[in-house]
Amino acid sequence: MYRLALLRHGQSTWNHENRFTGWTDVDLTELGRQEAETAARLFQEEGFTFDVCFTSVLKRAVRTLWIVQDALDLLWLPVHKTWRLNERHYGALQGLNKAEMTAKYGEAQVFEWRRSFEVTPPALELDDPRHPRYDRRYGETPTEDLPATESLKLTIDRVLPYWHANLAPEIRTGRRILVCAHGNSLRGLVKFLDNISEQEISNLNIPTGIPLIYELDQDLRPLRSYYLGDQNAVNASIQAVADQAKTKA
Repeated sequence: MYRLALLRHGQSTWNHENRFTGWTDVDLTELGRQEAETAARLFQEEGFTFDVCFTSVLKRAVRTLWIVQDALDLLWLPVHKTWRLNERHYGALQGLNKAEMTAKYGEAQVFEWRRSFEVTPPALELDDPRHPRYDRRYGETPTEDLPATESLKLTIDRVLPYWHANLAPEIRTGRRILVCAHGNSLRGLVKFLDNISEQEISNLNIPTGIPLIYELDQDLRPLRSYYLGDQNAVNASIQAVADQAKTKA
C-alpha cells in the first residue's frame, strides 16, 4: 500500500476578501498560518512524516508547506515547485470581488465561471500586465503554455501530466509524498484518483488547511481516502466552502 498526503494551503488574504485569486501571488492571513500549523499538528498526532514535497510556485502554498515542514522538523526535505500545481487561472476576474461580480452578472453566471467543468472566465489580453508571461517565475515556460484563463478541465489538463511524469513515479518508489497546492489543482487530482464525473466534480469542496490522505494500491488506485482530525470539524469546513460558493459565488 502507498500513501499520499494532499493539503490545500491555508486561508489567503484574497480568500478572506472574497476575491478571485487564481495565479495572483497573495500571502496567507494570520488564520491561514494557524491553519497550516494545525495541519502540521494533525500530521504529528497521526505519526506522519515525509520524504519529498511538491508545491506550486505561489507563496500561499509555499508558505503553508514551509510552516508544516518547520513544525515537523523537515525543512531539509527536497521540495519540487511547479506552475502545473498552481491554482486555476481566473483570467480577467482575478482581483475582482466575487459578490460584486455576482451583483453585476448574476449568481448563475458567476457560479458557472467558478464551478462548471469546461466554461472559462473572460481571458486576459496578451498585453495585460497580469498575464503570466510578464512574471519572471514563468520565464522558462513557453508563452503558449501559459494560460490567460482556465476552466477546471484545462486546469486538470496541465496537472495530470505532472502526476504521471513526476508524482506517480515518486509514489511508486515508496517515498512518502506531501503535495501542498490549491483548491482546483487538488480537485483535479481528486477527480482523477476517484474517477469523479464532470457533473459531480462541481460539488466537490476541499477545505483549507486540513490534510487529505489517500491510501493507494500497487496500481495507484484508491483503497480509501480520509481527512485527518475531528470529522465534525472537517465536515463543517467543507460545508463552509460549499456555502461560500453558493452565497458569495
